[in-house]
Amino acid sequence: MLLLMAATGCWAQTDSLNQLSIGLNFLTHGEMCGGGLPRSDDGSVSTEDRSSFLFGRTRLIVDYERPGLQAHAVIQNKAVWGMQGNQSVGLYEGWVKMTARNGLFAQLGRVALAYDDERIIGTNDFATAAKSHDVVRVGYEGHGHKAHVILAYNQNGENVYDGTYYDNGAQYYKTMQTVWYHYDVPHFPLGASLLFMNIGQQSGKPQEVNNQPSTEYQQMYGGYFNFHPKYLTLEGSYYRQTGDLVDAVMMQCKPVKAWMASAKATINPSDRYGFELGYDYLSGDDYVPMLYGGRFGTPRHEVEKGFSPLYGSRTKFYGIMDYFYESAYINGFTPGLQNAFIGIFGKPTGKLNCSATYHYLAVATDLNDLDRTLGHSIDLQASYQFSKDISFSAGYTQMMGTETMDRLKQGSSSKRARWAWFSLVVSPTIFKTKW
Repeated sequence: MLLLMAATGCWAQTDSLNQLSIGLNFLTHGEMCGGGLPRSDDGSVSTEDRSSFLFGRTRLIVDYERPGLQAHAVIQNKAVWGMQGNQSVGLYEGWVKMTARNGLFAQLGRVALAYDDERIIGTNDFATAAKSHDVVRVGYEGHGHKAHVILAYNQNGENVYDGTYYDNGAQYYKTMQTVWYHYDVPHFPLGASLLFMNIGQQSGKPQEVNNQPSTEYQQMYGGYFNFHPKYLTLEGSYYRQTGDLVDAVMMQCKPVKAWMASAKATINPSDRYGFELGYDYLSGDDYVPMLYGGRFGTPRHEVEKGFSPLYGSRTKFYGIMDYFYESAYINGFTPGLQNAFIGIFGKPTGKLNCSATYHYLAVATDLNDLDRTLGHSIDLQASYQFSKDISFSAGYTQMMGTETMDRLKQGSSSKRARWAWFSLVVSPTIFKTKW
């Protein structure tokens, strides 16, 4: 595509306005947690697990733009307050983007990707570390159509030996190819997207002669729609996973057949308040009975049926505590999830936003001697915009778990988990010029 665009002379002219801006982004985040952690192997962790910490993230953001060319770089440091050393400084984003007059573009570098409602690919910025990908992205945008092709190939270093082996990194895949298409219907409040991903993961261990490394591929495909007339927004999505999934611990693969579906309605009768309700279903593995209070090995399934949200913004969908896809169940069991929720949100003043959401949570798998219900949670959140570059937000989550939650998480503290947090974001632009 680059050669085609250059050959046809369709790059935008570069003899006009240049823009440069430099900004800073300071995030201070604090958490107080009570409960919710699985029991340790030796029982040394108390059943009422508690923790509290302060986290700081600083970003230096540089943007350059002229017709036909954009460049963007974000240097990031993140650390818990009091952490020794400064080992967490790195490049969060760094890319260049070339755009043609006819809507074609090419972008390459480290990019924070976000698509549709961010359920499958998102920045997950609430997690403070956030997500970015080293990719080449080419595509077209214009006349209501958006078509993107994303290509990635990851390595641990400039290896001469074992040069094809990849076992860790910012994103846990070796290769990735993604095609995304979105269409907005003209003069009608409807948009729809289609997504296909082919993800190659490393299998095998290079140091074992009889277990040679190989790349195993899984596929994700599905779609999303958004219908938004004046006072109502309807959203829905459906995705399937097929192919082979690599066990990150055992470095072995097995077939995966999983799926998920979601539906959500948001009602805005006024600019001052609104309501939302919805339902998510994520498929789960077949149940393997587990001893309460102890482990007896990792359950093995011939087919992996537990759906993975992959690189999505998980706290956005399944409760702000992120209790089910970041905090693992015992033995790596993935029972799936049903999430029925209803919430209310409002703007008491022009700068204050508040929301309250109730979640009914259950597994998607038959559990023989246990009920499917995991419990109930309530999320309370508020944010205040002091100025265009200073904002404060805070929240509290109460989890009221069941015996099923206790058994699957292997700890009674899971039944009464509590989490309070706050975030202060200051993001000034310190320099901006045009010439």
